[in-house]
Amino acid sequence: MTVDPAFEAALSALRDHGIAGPIDCALVLGTGLGSVVEDVENPVVVAYSALPGFPQGEVSGHARQLCCGTLFGRKVLIYQGRAHYYEGGDPAVMRLPLGILTALGSPPLILTNAAGSLRPEMGPGSLALITDHINLNGPNPLIGDTGDGRFVPMVDAYDPLLRDGLMRAAAGEGVPLGEGVYLWFTGPSFETPAEIRMAKVLGADLVGMSTVPEVILARRHGLRVAAISVVTNMGAGLHGGAPHHSETRDVAGTASHALRRLLRGFLPELT
Repeated sequence: MTVDPAFEAALSALRDHGIAGPIDCALVLGTGLGSVVEDVENPVVVAYSALPGFPQGEVSGHARQLCCGTLFGRKVLIYQGRAHYYEGGDPAVMRLPLGILTALGSPPLILTNAAGSLRPEMGPGSLALITDHINLNGPNPLIGDTGDGRFVPMVDAYDPLLRDGLMRAAAGEGVPLGEGVYLWFTGPSFETPAEIRMAKVLGADLVGMSTVPEVILARRHGLRVAAISVVTNMGAGLHGGAPHHSETRDVAGTASHALRRLLRGFLPELT
């Protein structure tokens, strides 16, 4: 089997910082959700710039660093910020950061994002569990892969057992948690009102600029995945929706306390 030098270099750098497996759960934090790490005990923080092969660049609301420690009794690896397709045109930009999880015990992966809502009952500040996605406008991050492993089945890509656990945790913590289908737009421009009307016709409940390529990559590596959207705005043209990035960042930051409560109920029961 061919060893990927970038993969090995990234793992070596993690070990140099005292980060090794097994990890109980991995999380990717979306725009404005970095406060989750405030609950981590004995954190080890490493900037992406210190990890070979990790994405560089900057998007406000994304710290671009790893945090490893104990969160509500579980050993976690938290990606504070992600790289997006719109930053360089590479849908597989998170391939290496997610791929190294296979060498850390292949933990369940919880993705989070800031999203626009197409349903009035899931308004700004609420949380929504993604049940499925639509990859209509974006390329596939597995294009160029070889072998039969690239033909990844996507039925139950959002793991039913993880979703059930999150719903139970939400009920136990008193955190309202909606559900819906997420449609990926590539960004960085926000959607037009016409595109939002199209998304509703196609069956979408949420829209955003991330997560879908990561789910595909994670499933390629055999990882169990769940994803949570923090609703930061209504879709363009819906109920006064006129989204902009500062709104996304600010509302997500305010709503992050609900996400922290949800994780407090979920992680101790994770199996």
